Amino acid sequence: MKVSVVIVNWNGLATLSECLAGLAAQTAAPHQVLVVDNGSQDGSVEFLANQTIIPLKIIALEKNFGFAGGNNAAFPYITGEVVALLNNDAIPQPTWISSVLEHFNRPHIGMVACQIVRISNPAVMDKAGHLIYPDGLNRGLGTGAAAALFQEPREVLWPDGCAAFYAKSLLDKIGFFDEDFFLYGEDADLGFRARWAGAGCLYEPKSLVYHHHSASLGKFSPQKAYYIERNRIWVLIKNFPLSWILISPIFTLMRYCMNGVSMLSGKGSAAGFEKAHGKGPLLKALFMALWHGSLGIPKMIKKRRQMVRSISGKAMKRLLRQHMIRLKEITLVD
Repeated sequence: MKVSVVIVNWNGLATLSECLAGLAAQTAAPHQVLVVDNGSQDGSVEFLANQTIIPLKIIALEKNFGFAGGNNAAFPYITGEVVALLNNDAIPQPTWISSVLEHFNRPHIGMVACQIVRISNPAVMDKAGHLIYPDGLNRGLGTGAAAALFQEPREVLWPDGCAAFYAKSLLDKIGFFDEDFFLYGEDADLGFRARWAGAGCLYEPKSLVYHHHSASLGKFSPQKAYYIERNRIWVLIKNFPLSWILISPIFTLMRYCMNGVSMLSGKGSAAGFEKAHGKGPLLKALFMALWHGSLGIPKMIKKRRQMVRSISGKAMKRLLRQHMIRLKEITLVD
């Protein structure tokens, strides 16, 4: 089975060499490696053109088209039966590819999630697939937990775009990334569309990746907060069952209240953002995200009507309940 690996790079020179070295050390060599450069200004393209670590194809874009646009730029060149996504700040371990191949012989599996651990402490999970909150916000399964707890395969909702595998036939059917998302939430949208089309997702712990957590924008970046909050609105409108959309504002209000508790207690992501930037930038990012997210709702409704659907709304609700994240976990865990 041929695997095409796609890496989207934006000013990632500092981590590219170890990422490519990880690919070169695979027990099952990739069929092709496609590196899309999003208009980097740090010498990344020159490095890629001259490196001898692994054969690859460079797709150099003139500006930053985001994670979604970058991956889409590679799609016409993909010739493998399996598409593997890999962040430029992720280091795949030797069995990253080989351990997932057999899973794609199972007709209901269209996605495989990897065991992603933090390179600063590989005993701590970064993500093992995703969970979903009822207002469209998603979070990695196992984030911050002991990696020892995630050493068995299991069904998960969908993979994280940092390191993920998809059947090419599935992507041909449902489309690749929605470029309106630009950055963050685009893998949730893709996962939702795959699930609506009837594809399953398996977590494979032997497919191991070390990750520099939030290396691109920073853990508490105002820009990151903006994209996450804006795009969760679009994930909600585009993909959730209608009855869940109608009650979602209640869950959003609860989440905002818990973020306030986070700031007061000094614990959690909201508190970390306040310490790094203050309340003003956070409130501004939130306001702009809600405003721009609302403006995009008509477009997302149109896209919703065009989606491939092979399962019922009832089946989707059952799936979401199985993989729902608790309010405390999404607001108070770093």
